Amino acid sequence: MNVDEALSARISVRAFTTAPVSEALVRAILEVARYAPSGGNLQPWRVIAVAGDARDAVVGLAKANLPGTEDDRPVYPADLWEPYRSRRFKVGEDMYVLLGIPRENKMARLAHLARNFEFFGAPVGLFFVIDRRMGHGQWAHLGMFMQSIALAATARGLATCMQEAWARLRAPLHAHFGLDANEMIYCGMALGYADAAAPVNTLRSERASVDEIAEFRGF
Repeated sequence: MNVDEALSARISVRAFTTAPVSEALVRAILEVARYAPSGGNLQPWRVIAVAGDARDAVVGLAKANLPGTEDDRPVYPADLWEPYRSRRFKVGEDMYVLLGIPRENKMARLAHLARNFEFFGAPVGLFFVIDRRMGHGQWAHLGMFMQSIALAATARGLATCMQEAWARLRAPLHAHFGLDANEMIYCGMALGYADAAAPVNTLRSERASVDEIAEFRGF
């Protein structure tokens, strides 16, 4: 699988099988992903990988602390504007159609959202740690590292889901993992094998065309 194929194949998987993922395989993914670029070669990231009992402990922590709260670094800006509001709305509605959950069934929708905190059944969870003193540039570099992990996983037949939902539990996760005072959890990522029979995994979110997102000058 080349880079183009991995980019096209990678999706946010929201239903995983119970097939285990070995530490050796996770290490192999991180081994290649660590070459992701970062300004000044700061490499402003740290990863905590959980599986087995450690994974179960985090799931239990989430259940005890939900719904959690957003801090001064929310997942989305307040009063999201166009075209971003419509894009977010559409991908959500498309997902719930595949899940067979109508808009009026609020409880079922909340139950699905809560699956985030079970890693959608994935056997491995990754948590990304950054120093809160870092700036916007370093947050962007962390995103490139996460994308590198997702592509390396895809190339090895695994699936991922980047989970900003874990941001609601930054305080209890900070205590649980014994992070330093300036460290913070950015988000989580589910890692495992996609359940090919799950309708939700057929979701392919729409992408804006090149002409919508790019200008070409001087060509």
